[in-house]
Order: sequence, then structure tokens, then C-alpha cells
Amino acid sequence: MNDEMTVGDIVAEFLQSVGVTTAFGVVSVHNTPMLDAIGRRNAIRFVRARGEAGAGSMADAYSRVTGGLGVLFTSTGPGAANACGALVEARFSGSPLLHLTGQTARANVDRERGMVHDVPDQLGMLKSVSKKAYRVRSSENILGVLSMAATQALPAPTGPVSVEIPIDIQRSRVPRPAALQDFILPIPQPRKPNPEAVAELAELTKTAKRPMLWLGNGAKHAGKEAQRFRDMGFGIITSLAGRGVLPEDDPMVLGCLKDIAKVEEFMQSVDLLIIAGSRVRGHETREFELQLPARRAQIDIDPSANGRTYTTDQFICSDSQTGLSELADLLEGNTNIEEGFAEEIRKLKIDVVEEYKNHLGPYGSFAEKLRGVMPRDAVWVRDITLNNSTWGNRTFPVYTPRDSVFALGAAIGLGVAHGIGAAIGATNRKVVCMCGDGGFFMGFADFWTAKQEGADVVFLVMNDGGYGVIKHIQDTFHEGRHFFADFTNPTLEGCAKLAQMPYWKIDDAADLPRQVQAALNVNGPALVEVDMKKIGPFPRYFVPPKADSQFVRN
Repeated sequence: MNDEMTVGDIVAEFLQSVGVTTAFGVVSVHNTPMLDAIGRRNAIRFVRARGEAGAGSMADAYSRVTGGLGVLFTSTGPGAANACGALVEARFSGSPLLHLTGQTARANVDRERGMVHDVPDQLGMLKSVSKKAYRVRSSENILGVLSMAATQALPAPTGPVSVEIPIDIQRSRVPRPAALQDFILPIPQPRKPNPEAVAELAELTKTAKRPMLWLGNGAKHAGKEAQRFRDMGFGIITSLAGRGVLPEDDPMVLGCLKDIAKVEEFMQSVDLLIIAGSRVRGHETREFELQLPARRAQIDIDPSANGRTYTTDQFICSDSQTGLSELADLLEGNTNIEEGFAEEIRKLKIDVVEEYKNHLGPYGSFAEKLRGVMPRDAVWVRDITLNNSTWGNRTFPVYTPRDSVFALGAAIGLGVAHGIGAAIGATNRKVVCMCGDGGFFMGFADFWTAKQEGADVVFLVMNDGGYGVIKHIQDTFHEGRHFFADFTNPTLEGCAKLAQMPYWKIDDAADLPRQVQAALNVNGPALVEVDMKKIGPFPRYFVPPKADSQFVRN
């Protein structure tokens, strides 16, 4: 066997050695050595997106539904810049993602000599949108940099890591690194909590009569541990990213209903809130105006999370799984939860969901109708749209943390690519991707990627002929003047026909189950249009904020 190989070959072998089977990206002048190596080996599926932004979102969603490492290839300069929005979202959502990009030859890096795709301080740009960013500075340190990047992406708090590899390094030949043989990624063990801190929190919790557990993205791996608290009688509430840690058809799981007035009022009667793996971010708390229980404790792997958004009486620095497990060990059989607390939560959930459905008028039944035809293990992907900001995020039940993909940073237009990445990752599971027409056409280039790749996804497009969310903002702040929020699009039926994709149109809510079921029966991509103008106007969903406050209902 030849002991020499290109750096591009080392990249391909490294990815195989750490279990990567799928990558996303765009082939270009500054990444061909790496992608040629992947193509020759034919061991990693390469999904050819129509642009780097879409490729990054596909890798993000793929990571979310599989729990593994998403891999993105881009070109240098404009190509890497195109991926920045997707990297920002991956950082918001805590998706472990490895972004591999090129760079001009070392002799020209950061010298502003006008080379192809040259961007001064590309590394600085990538650092600003990634958890970490690295440059490979010699052929000999490629394996070390790749290993360091992956070990930064995968441990909590997870996130995207970028690596730029100059083109002359990619093409260079070096001896095959001995470490590639039987390579094992050196992932550090999760940080364990201080036993004294756990014991102190246990003593505090034993006195609680109405305790609740708030689960965030960092608790995705802690379902069994969270179930122990639910079985002890704790109520459960989640962030958007923590949905499905416990199944939302459980009457004790309030899910993401926390900012509805009745739930917020109920939370004032809670005498201890334990927050596990959540930033309790401003976007979900009305810029921290959401009234939480007065007594709070927090478990988080990130020490800087302590008091960053809401103050706490006690903070335990630990991954959520270990912290909750050790706390549960001290609590089981030693709680003092009020009789009737569980029944209050059960009744509250029923009342709130019913009232919310009634408020949404003709759209109130959509969650129940859609959930009724989707398989229990289906993946629920959503873009930013009126329907998701209401029933999609609140009353549509999610059953596992790998079932839900949503743009946590609230950027519109990621849905189509998220749907494709989810479908490719969710082997043998159905995917429904709900978009508004605005978001759908913003990501429209990758509609053709879905067809090309045979992605098994149903695109459910809620068509109101414009940016519905923006119109609601304009109704609140600008006396209903809808400047620049309407546009003319090609017909969705025509797009489906051009792509030779099955298509259905819904203009009556009663037809939703039948039409979506027909689309789910398709093996591959399908398009379902919901004509919102025929179904009826969407009710006001958005509470006017205080003069110095922010948009509150996304």
C-alpha cells in the first residue's frame, strides 16, 4: 500500500473513521481535492445543494434528527460567507456541525492580492458565527486540527466548528498518518456535578410542594432522567429546543405553553423551578419579562449560564443527564409534593389548549388533524410562519427530541433545506415540513435538491400571499400599512408540475387529513398547498409589547 496520500484524502479518511456517512455542500475550486477524495472512496453520500446556505441548513437538520455530526463543505470567500446564516442557526440550536472550507494558497492568505474568492480575514468571519474556527497551517497538522475541531463540535455545549484548509495544502502529498489506523475521536467525558451542590439542591427540593422542571436543548439526552422527576410528581415545561424530551401527550408535560397567560399565572404558584440545559433565552421569555417562579435552580454544563438571563438560588455546573440523575437518586421516596398538583396541571393543559384552539378559529384544528395522520415517529420541521408561531410550536405534540426541527434563531427561509436534511437523516421515518409561502420561496432553490436526492419529505406550504408574520407586526405598530410584505410568486402547482412532484391543494380545513395522508403515502418529495385566503384570515396572534419591549410571540 502506498504510504503517501493527499491532504484531501486524509480529510475523507478522517470523516469515515469518525462515522460520517453523509455530507452536504457545493463543489467548487477551493474544495475539489477533498471532494474528489470523497467521490473516489464512495463511502460518504454527498448531497449536492443549490447553494451553501441551503447545504448548511441541511447539515444542521441532519445533525438534529440523527444526534450525530453534521458535515458541510463550502468554497472559499463568498461560498463560506453564504453559509454564515446556517452556521448562526446551528450555533443557536447547538447542532454539532463540522464546516470544512478552503482558502487561497498560503502565500496569498490575508494579503489582499485579489486572488479568486479572496476575503481578508475569512477566519475572523468564521469565528464570529462558529463555536470555534481553525486554519490548517501545514500539511502535517491536518489530522490534529480535524480532530480538535470535531472534539469541539460534539461535547456540550455543542455547536458548529469551522476549518479552513488552503488549497495548496489540500493538494499536497504527505505520509499517511499512523494515527488514522483505528482512529478514535478523543471526546472528553461530561463534567460531573459537585456532590455537595447536588445534596444541597436535594434538600431544597424536598421542601417543595409544587415543583416543576424546565427542560432545554441541553437535556435532549436526559429523557430517562426527566421521566424520573415526572414520576415523582414534577410538572414539566420546555423551551422550544427542549420539546419532546418527554412526550407531549403526557398530561404532566405542558411543553412549550409557558408564555400563555394562564400558564404564566399558574407558574406563580410553583414553589421551585429546576431549569436543566436551557438558556432561558430572551426570545422565549418576552425579553425576560415572563414571570417565572420566585425560587429557581439551574443545572447547566456552561458555567457562564449562571445568572445570565434569570437569577437562580442554586446553580450546578454539570451536564443535564448526570446532574438530574444524581439529584433524582437523592429525591426518590423523599418528596413532599402537594396532593392534587398533578390534577391541576392536567386540567390546566386541557383548558389552555382548548382556549388556544378556539382563538385560532379555522386554524385551531390543524394541529390535531395533522398529528392524526402523521406516524408517531414522524419528524416535524417548520419554517418561520404564522401557523408555526402559534399551533406549530404550542399545540402540535412532539414525542421525542429528534422529532422537532425549527429555526430557533427565528430566521425565515431555512425550512426547505431543514426539511431535506431531516429527511436524509431520518431513515425510514416520514418528514413533514411546514413553511409559509414567503419562507418557501426564499429557500426555493433547494426544492430541486429535494427532487434530485429523492428526499422523503412532504412540503406543507401555508400560502397567504406574503409575509404574514410581518403583516401582523405592521398591524400592531404601523396602523395596518403593509408596505413591502406582499409579492407575486409562480403557482405552487406549476412548480410541482415542473419538478414532476405530486401536488395537492387544500382550501377547506376538513380536507387536510385526507390530502396530507395522500402525500405521506408518496415515497419521495411531495407538495401540499394550503390556500389560507380561502380558509380565512389568520386571527391576531401577537400581543402588543410595551413601548420599550420587543416582538413577543414568535
